[in-house]
Amino acid sequence: MEDTSPVMLLGLDPRWLSAIIFLVTYALLISERVHRTVAVMLGAGLMILSGIITQDDAFDGVDFNTISLLTGMMILVGITQRTGIFQFVAVWVVKKAKADPRGILLTLATITAVFSAFFDNVTTVLLIVPVTLLIVEKLELSPYPFLFAEIFASNIGGTATLIGDPPNIMIGSAVGLSFADFIVELGPVVIVIHVVILLLLYLLWARQLNTSQKARARVMAFDERDSITDEGLLRQSMAVMALVITGFIVGEHIGLQSGSVALGGAALLMLLYTFGRSGKEQSARVQDVLAELEWSTILFFMCLFMMVHGLKAAGVLTLIGHEMVRLTGGDIQVTTFATLWLAAGASAFIDNVPFVATMIPVLQSTASHLGGSQEMTPVWWALSLGACLGGNGTLVGATANIIVAGFAERSGHAISFVRFLLLGIPIMLVSVSIASGYLYLRHFA
Repeated sequence: MEDTSPVMLLGLDPRWLSAIIFLVTYALLISERVHRTVAVMLGAGLMILSGIITQDDAFDGVDFNTISLLTGMMILVGITQRTGIFQFVAVWVVKKAKADPRGILLTLATITAVFSAFFDNVTTVLLIVPVTLLIVEKLELSPYPFLFAEIFASNIGGTATLIGDPPNIMIGSAVGLSFADFIVELGPVVIVIHVVILLLLYLLWARQLNTSQKARARVMAFDERDSITDEGLLRQSMAVMALVITGFIVGEHIGLQSGSVALGGAALLMLLYTFGRSGKEQSARVQDVLAELEWSTILFFMCLFMMVHGLKAAGVLTLIGHEMVRLTGGDIQVTTFATLWLAAGASAFIDNVPFVATMIPVLQSTASHLGGSQEMTPVWWALSLGACLGGNGTLVGATANIIVAGFAERSGHAISFVRFLLLGIPIMLVSVSIASGYLYLRHFA
């Protein structure tokens, strides 16, 4: 029989070689000198070409449930946003607050948190921030309090659900945690964190949030109904989203994974979006929706999974896991809090997606030393909370932060790294401290 096993490049130890490839790729990610998708494509390619893993092994390492969930939700959100519902809700809550700047700060931040829990936080800020800037301009106020509040709310809100932030998608898929699990476990603490952070921001900025009655009248003159561009599509989108959320909740009981639910929902909404149109128009609509998919993000995830699988196959992650057990003494409580604070600190300065992708197999390798997979449950919640909440620490801690900063700069109100850091780090520390207390009371008290 022909030997199809890979030939190791230059006869190097696969552990050293895979670690070098991974660290160089990570350095490129941090430096931002090479686009992150290009960096991980090169890294995944080197894992295969060097003989650490075969091409078949590489594809076996891809978590296609995560890829399917991401793709399906991108399609659902991409079609739904065409209805104008996000802008409608933003204007509606502003008018419900009587255009009072203090009320606007609280309501827009809360709406951002809620949308970020059920859509991705990047899409949420892309749609909410331009409306915010328009409203703030009419009120003749500084946009900084509102933009900071929305950044923090997007990262906090995204922590609450399986689909709110990519790290949660990865953790849920790898460990088998359902949509309902995330809501039940993380929903309460996310609400507490959101309320506390809003209170702190309100106390910090309340005195600056004053405007004239004339300015408030200009905002009250907005008609939120003008935001809705397609009422029929809106009804269809909301119905399909309700079906998808229901599918996430009941799917675990009937053996249906979240990726299949999301892709099924996306297919149904695509059908409704194109049904009854001419062949040419159907083709144009499908191409428009697919063209707006974040293909670079999808490819980034696939190649990242391949790279991490290379580390796993070479035995690097097992070694790290054993070292982690040694440092924590195999104590599940120590491991939980070490994971929480390590994830928060790392995610404040580097992309939390590759960090979580690396940590998942490391933690999985420690399960047998920590009492089994069932005993590992608080560790997974710690990883989720730390990775998501840590994104509020610095300007580069989350993609949503960078997007909001871009909008701010284009409007003439640039947000510097230091300015963000001075507020972001305290917010992150408060949030993670609350999460620490919650995990202790929930699992160890």
